[in-house]
Amino acid sequence: MRTILTGLVCLLLSSPAMAAENKSKEAVDVQFVNISPVALPIVVNGQLVNFVFVSLKLNLAPSVSVGSVRDKEPYFRDALVRTAYRQPFVVPTNYTQIDVPALKSRMMAEAARIAGPGVVVSVELVGEPQPKRTMGLPKPKAAPAPVRAPIP
Repeated sequence: MRTILTGLVCLLLSSPAMAAENKSKEAVDVQFVNISPVALPIVVNGQLVNFVFVSLKLNLAPSVSVGSVRDKEPYFRDALVRTAYRQPFVVPTNYTQIDVPALKSRMMAEAARIAGPGVVVSVELVGEPQPKRTMGLPKPKAAPAPVRAPIP
């Protein structure tokens, strides 16, 4: 009888530990590859005015081998820099930021080309983009004024 009670007490005390272990296993199931920080150019009227440093995280499909994608990390960085020089991720009103939606969409296209379709399911920025310069930049274009209806 004593061993049964001891067993029940141990089972009840270990339940929170088992639940925590299951949660940590679920967190580990999310597969991703980090892309080392990359300097992306900010080009305005053909002139390089700044660099913005970004780090990316590529979220992978559950069935993908992380090691095979991690081996291609230099190719992802190269593709990101090449696409940023072809068409910079410039925000016309702020030369210390990048166009994040454009970056994500172009990186998804490059990831499908490099790793294959369906391997990378999403792209995330890790932290905030860090500009090299924050002062002494050319004046950005002003945001367009809202169009008002004529007064009747």
